[in-house]
Amino acid sequence: MKKSINKTTRSATIGAPPIISRVQRNHGLEHATMHVLAERKPRRGIAGHSDMGGFWIVGDVPTEELTDAVQEALQRMRAGEHQLAIHPNCGTNFAVSGIIAGVAAFIGMWGAGQDWRAKLERLPLVATLATLALILSQPLGYRLQERVTTSGRPGDLEVVAIKPTRRGSVTAHRILTRG
Repeated sequence: MKKSINKTTRSATIGAPPIISRVQRNHGLEHATMHVLAERKPRRGIAGHSDMGGFWIVGDVPTEELTDAVQEALQRMRAGEHQLAIHPNCGTNFAVSGIIAGVAAFIGMWGAGQDWRAKLERLPLVATLATLALILSQPLGYRLQERVTTSGRPGDLEVVAIKPTRRGSVTAHRILTRG
């Protein structure tokens, strides 16, 4: 499911300490890069992880193609496409959904005691509560990305190096940034 984010995506970096701002901007560039890669080759299996020094892209992507995608992503974000920082498969979305569904399941089991039969009888209620929680939590995950975990405004962020690595059959690239 594609979520449309307003083009005036709020900058998460306003007032953030420099270390947090770097992670948010790297996270935004990671997502933007994944969007660009997906535009070029839909259904490609890739994953990413961001930190203060840059980000990782894990998956079968040639270095040259990744380099072009990172530069295009950065250019598009600087040109105003701030919504590229928001990604539907972000771990923020999964964590928010998991936590809220877990709490809903806990509430559904409240008072069931130690009796397995009572717990089994509540299973339909718990499944319903968890499903509702997953549905209702989706906008919250996007909102958290938009306001806390990413930034679509790269500012002076620049790519310093892209280093490919391989472990067994897994290909990964370390994208180093500064700024």
